[in-house]
Amino acid sequence: MNSVSPSAVQYVGGVGVVCQDDTLQREETKRSQQPQVVDPGGGSSFGNQQGTDVGGGGTREATTAGEPDEVDKLKTKLMSAWNNVKYGWSVKSKTTFNKSSPVTVMGHSYLLNSEGEVERFRRAFVSRLWLTYRREFPQLEGSTLTTDCGWGCMLRSGQMLLAQGLLLHLLPRDWSWPDAQQFADVDFEALRPRSPSRAGGVPIPSFGYSSSSRTPTTPQKTSMPGGTALNHTQKKRPESDRQAEPLHRRVVAWFGDEPPAPFGVHQLVELGKSSGKKAGDWYGPSVVAHILRKAVAKTSEVHNLAVYVAQDCTVYKKDVVHLCDQSLNQSISDPEPSGPGWKSVIILVPVRLGGDSLNPSYIECVRNILRLECCIGIIGGKPKHSLFFIGCQDEQLLYLDPHYCQAVVDVTQDNFPLESFHCSSPRKMPFSRMDPSCTIGFYAKNKKDFESLCSAVCVALSSPDEKYPIFTFMEGQAQDYGLVGHSSSHPHSDTSPIPGPAHMLPQGKLSRSNNIGSSDDFVFLVVSSPVM
Repeated sequence: MNSVSPSAVQYVGGVGVVCQDDTLQREETKRSQQPQVVDPGGGSSFGNQQGTDVGGGGTREATTAGEPDEVDKLKTKLMSAWNNVKYGWSVKSKTTFNKSSPVTVMGHSYLLNSEGEVERFRRAFVSRLWLTYRREFPQLEGSTLTTDCGWGCMLRSGQMLLAQGLLLHLLPRDWSWPDAQQFADVDFEALRPRSPSRAGGVPIPSFGYSSSSRTPTTPQKTSMPGGTALNHTQKKRPESDRQAEPLHRRVVAWFGDEPPAPFGVHQLVELGKSSGKKAGDWYGPSVVAHILRKAVAKTSEVHNLAVYVAQDCTVYKKDVVHLCDQSLNQSISDPEPSGPGWKSVIILVPVRLGGDSLNPSYIECVRNILRLECCIGIIGGKPKHSLFFIGCQDEQLLYLDPHYCQAVVDVTQDNFPLESFHCSSPRKMPFSRMDPSCTIGFYAKNKKDFESLCSAVCVALSSPDEKYPIFTFMEGQAQDYGLVGHSSSHPHSDTSPIPGPAHMLPQGKLSRSNNIGSSDDFVFLVVSSPVM
C-alpha cells in the first residue's frame, strides 16, 4: 500500500493519522469526553485531541480558561501513537518506479535508466515543499484546537500548491535544495509493457534501498538510487542554490504554524470564515482556492504576485489581464510584458472530473496537464483524503501526502530545521482512485508566459476521447457572459449555487450533481461515454 507515512527513521517522533479514519477517532473522543459547554464560536474539540469532528460540532470542552490541560496533551500523544500502529503508518512500504518509462515531476520528465537521471529526479522531488499536519501549535481562534490532524489535509495540500508557485516566483526555475535527503523506501525496476492480464507490468531486474538498512536489496552493479549509494556520484550544486537558501527558508517560514504567518493554518482558517468554514471543518478544493487567493491579496510579504480563481470551469482572459496589468489602473503607457507593470499570476481552476468517481476519459488530459512546466500541481486526492499531485508515471499519479502528524517547528528561530518540510519518500496511486473534485494550479511569470500558458493548456486539454474539455479559456470578462463580477474578487462559497456556464456547452448538455460526497458544489459535464 502506497499511502503509508515516511519512514519513522526519517522523522523521529512523527505520528500519522488518516482522514478516512475520522469516524473511529470521533467514537474514541465520545468515549473519553468530559462534560462540555456550548462554544459560541463553534468548532468541536477534545482539548488538544487529534482526529476532531470534521463537521465542527459546535462544542468546547470545559477546561480551565479554555486551555488544553496536561491530560489532554497526554491523550493526544497516546491516540496518535495508537493510530500510528493500528493504521499501519509505522509499516515501511516501498514505492516502485519503472526504469523503462519517464516519470514526470512539475513538468519535467526523467527516464530512470541512468544514475544521473535518478539523481535529478531525487532532487526534483525532495526539493518540493512538504506541508503536513502539525501538533502543539498555538490555539486556533474560536476553538481549543492545537492541531489540524484529522481535518486540515486540504488546507495543507493547498499550502503545498501555493508554496510551489512561490518557489517559481522567487527562485530560479532549476533551483533545488542543496541539502536534499536521499530517497527512502524506493525501488527502481524495468517493467515489460503493460497487458490486460498483467496490468501492473512484469518486473525484470530490481534494485532499491530501504530506509532502515541503506544497503542495496540486490548485489547488482546497477544499484544506484537511494541510501548512500549515490553519494559518490552527486555533483556539486551550483553556488546559486546555496545563495538562494535565505529565500527558501523565508518561503517555509511564511507557512509556519503560528498566527502571524501569512500562509499558515491560523491565517487560512481565519480567511475561511467568510466561506462559512471554521477550525475542525473539512475544506473542499474550491473553498481552499479562494482562501489562497485572499491570503496572497492580504499579505504584504509577497510582491508582484496575484491569484486568479477560475469561475464555472472557465478562465476569462480579460479578467486575468485586468488583474495583472497594473498599467490599466494607472495613467501611464503600457509597460513591457516582463516589466514591473505586469504582475505574475497563479491561476487556480476548480473542476469536477466526473460524478461520484473519476471519468476515465479525463485521465489523459490530467496526465498532459501535469507534464506542462506551467502547472504547479493539483490539489485533490482520494475521497475524504486530500493529496497534492505533482506528477505521474504510466497509469499512476505521484503525490505528496499531508497525512503525517509532526511536532510544530518554531520558524521564528534562526536556522530552524528544514528537514520536516521536505519528503524523501515518494508515493504513487492509480489514476482510477483519484477523487473527481480537485483544483488545478498554474503559474505565469509575465504576460508572454500567460499567453504561452493559454496555448499550451488548450492543447493539453484536447482529447479525442472527450468531446468537452475539463475547462476552457474565454476571451473577454465574466461579466460579458452575464456573470456577476469575476472570481478574482467575488468568490462563491462551496455551498452556494453556481450559475451554469451556458456559453460553454450547448443547451441540454449541462447537469449538476445533487448527490456528491464532498462539500463542493461543482458544475460537471455529462458525457456519453460511461463512467467505469
